[in-house]
Amino acid sequence: MEPELTIQQVAQATGLSVHTLRYYERCDLIAPIGRSTSGHRRYSANDLRWIEFLNKLRLTGMPIRQMQQYAELVRSQPDSGFHSRRQMLESHREAVLAQIQQLQDNLAVIDWKIQHYSELEANLNDSLKTPPQTRSA
Repeated sequence: MEPELTIQQVAQATGLSVHTLRYYERCDLIAPIGRSTSGHRRYSANDLRWIEFLNKLRLTGMPIRQMQQYAELVRSQPDSGFHSRRQMLESHREAVLAQIQQLQDNLAVIDWKIQHYSELEANLNDSLKTPPQTRSA
């Protein structure tokens, strides 16, 4: 039998809050979670993998509404609909690549500015070490 995890264990494993996990379930990002006889949520390993995937989508900037569309495709067409899901992920991949390029461009500017300040500091240090020229009369 597959081990079941509590909502607190899943929150700790994924870095998401208990509130976020409940929200994901309410807005249909997560299929209804199984319950113990006491009514507490019990997550499976598959649930955990799905939540970790959703977390990656969210961390890369996919909007919740798009994540909901993707989740609906997975639930409504588990053995088909691969084309639609792939297209969604390819589109998101392009957006992530554009973000990465923008970050690299921004980083290049920051690196240039750091280098510029390093050169200014080195010039200042050199000028402080050089004795002043004395004037001859």
